[in-house]
Amino acid sequence: MIVKIFDPSATFKGVSYNTNKIENEKGELMKVENFGALQGLENLRPQDYINYLEARSATSARIKYPQFHAVISCRGKTHSKEQLTGLATDWLKGMGYEKQPYLLVFHKDTSNNHIHIVSTRIGENGKKINDSYEKIRAYQVLNQLMGLNEKKQIEKDIAKALSYNFSTRAQFMMLLECQGYSMQLNGDNYKISKYGVQQGTVDLAIVDGRRKTYNKDTSRLAQLRAIIEKYRKTHNPAVVPVSKPLPKGMIAKPTGYTSELAVHLAEKLGLQILFHGQSGMPPYGYTVIDHSHKQQSVYKGGEIMPIEKLIDPSEFLSNTAQEIKPSAIAETDQNIGGYILGQSDLTSCPANESETMTFLPEINLELADDIDDEAILGRNRQRKRKARTNTR
Repeated sequence: MIVKIFDPSATFKGVSYNTNKIENEKGELMKVENFGALQGLENLRPQDYINYLEARSATSARIKYPQFHAVISCRGKTHSKEQLTGLATDWLKGMGYEKQPYLLVFHKDTSNNHIHIVSTRIGENGKKINDSYEKIRAYQVLNQLMGLNEKKQIEKDIAKALSYNFSTRAQFMMLLECQGYSMQLNGDNYKISKYGVQQGTVDLAIVDGRRKTYNKDTSRLAQLRAIIEKYRKTHNPAVVPVSKPLPKGMIAKPTGYTSELAVHLAEKLGLQILFHGQSGMPPYGYTVIDHSHKQQSVYKGGEIMPIEKLIDPSEFLSNTAQEIKPSAIAETDQNIGGYILGQSDLTSCPANESETMTFLPEINLELADDIDDEAILGRNRQRKRKARTNTR
């Protein structure tokens, strides 16, 4: 489960954004609360709700950005619109917005069910609703509602990542980073954070000890090569940029790459492809995480086939012999944390949340630097205060 609080706004454009979804039959108004006498009227216009929110917000001239706009998204269709409505209502209570006027609008235009919340940050007394560490509290409240024990979850995720067959520290880090964790080397251990706070640590000696037991399964590599060869003829392997959707058609910078082939392999066969490259540039490498095989492993893409061949669409185009239409590849409703296959549910790699976490295939939208000589770019990542994930 993912929660995202959008940047505050001086206007209540979140109302019109969501009512436009309703008018286009891509959304459904689930709940209107605390709008006073306005709720007794019929045929209300979006501007009526905006006027009410503006009137409430006008009680404080000091707050310049009164709109509160958030979204809660689940993996796929695991939660119905009614369940998301109940969850959003309880979440608002935990965040201090229970008595605020708010709208809940369910969206059904992506592969992941999600619900938008629009309210005002100004309380009835003219004071601002507490927003201290609200992005951290947003997940804390959501996790409590979902019955998720963050400390126990990180212990499970670390143990699961250590059970994989990997050959570099960077590969171990990928297993956790694709679940939404951030990692920082601190002396002889990795500090692991999520939801904006440190969740745990893992000794570097344990990681190094595990990677030294790496066993390259050449027969499995041959199988993976044959699998990819087969499906790249029927599923377009050409990479397309992935970016976080923004309201009103605004264009965001790409945050990564995926392909029709990569999505199919992850969803159907448990083979996760992570493309590597610099922001705004085509990917120059990739990693394959094999979640389906008995010996779950992380492989350098070059061990399977060159990336130039992996993403070459010529065979696919010759087989289809028709114009290729854009396919619904990976949706992240603002990512909101974003999901590609479904965020946070390892067996399908989670990213920020979890319901019943098994383990991996979710495609990480963040580009991880990837290069054969870790010594070359390791210093650059340290200067940027990033983890050394520049080897495959």
